[in-house]
Amino acid sequence: MNQLAPLAFRVPSDEFPSADALDGALRDASPAEIIAAALRAVGRERLAVVSSFGTESAALLKVMADVDPAIPVIFLDTGWLFAETLVYRDTLIEALGLRDVRSVKPLEQALNHADPERGLWFSDPDACCRIRKVEPLARALAPFDAWINGRKRFQGGARTAIPVVEEDGVRLKFNPFANISREDIAAIYAQANLPPHPLGTSGYLSVGCMPCTSRTETNEDARAGRWRGRAKTECGIHTIKTS
Repeated sequence: MNQLAPLAFRVPSDEFPSADALDGALRDASPAEIIAAALRAVGRERLAVVSSFGTESAALLKVMADVDPAIPVIFLDTGWLFAETLVYRDTLIEALGLRDVRSVKPLEQALNHADPERGLWFSDPDACCRIRKVEPLARALAPFDAWINGRKRFQGGARTAIPVVEEDGVRLKFNPFANISREDIAAIYAQANLPPHPLGTSGYLSVGCMPCTSRTETNEDARAGRWRGRAKTECGIHTIKTS
């Protein structure tokens, strides 16, 4: 699959398309075509990319930058991220020429009220994710009609059946990497000579917050190192309405 092929797909512009209509039309489209369709559907001012700047994030950000590097990018700075992730964010902003990256933090008042000892990640990780990721993302997405994220079906778990376009209960949600493979992502990295996440070579196939991320064995799913030993598999931003 050539993820960087010219954009040949077109979405009718005479009316705002529904999630179902877009999903049907874009089911076999490339990531670049999906992002371009999202841009045409709602416009740059109403579209955002949400990126963790994790181990595979550079591929999506590269494809997005080739379509339009000024699309707003939302980065959730939870306060528990690896220092390497923060450095990687800055590296990719410069390397890809991203023009509008917005780092969003949890409200200090919410942290002091719900997590005064900063141990909520251990006692109640769902609540920790809610105040550090779900609520900040809801605030950040408030001005937008649609958002783009980097989930892939090959990551397993609840992600194995994600559509290309869906509704999150509030706005359109585009999953341009839903149907691509790990090999496709590797090809994007190789073609564009993208820098890897600093922790990628240390056994971290998926990187989130430091207390809840561990190394992944070669025979495990990519996200097996997230919330290891718990039933939890998602932070909540993909399972809870964003407003």
